[in-house]
Amino acid sequence: MNRSGGRPLRILLVEDNRADARLIVEGMLETKARMTLNVVGDGEAAMGYLRKQGDYGDADLPDIILLDLNLPRKDGREVLAEIMADENLRRIPVVVLTTSKAEEDVTRCYELGANCYITKPVGLDRFIDVVKSIEGFWLDVVTLPE
Repeated sequence: MNRSGGRPLRILLVEDNRADARLIVEGMLETKARMTLNVVGDGEAAMGYLRKQGDYGDADLPDIILLDLNLPRKDGREVLAEIMADENLRRIPVVVLTTSKAEEDVTRCYELGANCYITKPVGLDRFIDVVKSIEGFWLDVVTLPE
């Protein structure tokens, strides 16, 4: 991992589909990488977590955010726009991980400042492979800010 201090990578997963969240968690656990993974199930909870509000007053800011687009209460596009508009949050890399293959979603997310856009694959093995590749890239290749 290209981080100083040796602390685990902090990941915030914003995902309302419990089955997808479980697959993502399982895929990350298989790699045995040093990380902490926190999961929230909607866009309002994500912003509460990132702004340390309510139940999330003691939350640490994540090093990376995995963001689904189709979320209840506040969709992922709105969450992405709010993150990028906030001077305290905009440096956190955001990986959009969604079922949408719509070109307008891809374009809009990059316009809003997403660092990458990944369409969730069909099939358990492929899904876990994609999660592992995300983790490998952000843990082993990229240098993240402290």
